[in-house]
Amino acid sequence: MSHVEESIEVRVPVRTAYNQWTQFESFPEFMEGVERVEQKDDTLTHWVTKVAGAEREFDARITEQIPDERVAWTTVDGQAKQAGVVTFHRLDDSTTKVMLQMDHDPEGATDTVGDKLGVVRHRTKGDLKRFKEFIEKRGAETGAWRGQV
Repeated sequence: MSHVEESIEVRVPVRTAYNQWTQFESFPEFMEGVERVEQKDDTLTHWVTKVAGAEREFDARITEQIPDERVAWTTVDGQAKQAGVVTFHRLDDSTTKVMLQMDHDPEGATDTVGDKLGVVRHRTKGDLKRFKEFIEKRGAETGAWRGQV
């Protein structure tokens, strides 16, 4: 397993950052390689990704969700094996630190080489940067799910 940890400060209140992150179906708007995310129920999502020409599908289950604090997940079925957590830290009334920690298991030679070259870390950093641009430009979330898991 490989571990990735990245964070970014976004200029929106913690509630706004958290609410947007719960809108999984909007992830393709700022996550590179994510083609589609379907919210199946309160805790199950289905992902379709395309990275370096390879399309993968998998399901991920939300294992913990605490409003304005954290969302944790693990894959349960499909071609990707990963688990992670994103946490939200209030810095002041209008600034939030978003921290993403993820463990993933590279699959095959191409994934292993990419992992050694830091491709996943680079992509994660870019995804967080694009999330920052997305939410700061909008200034408000596209929706919210305030339930707790």
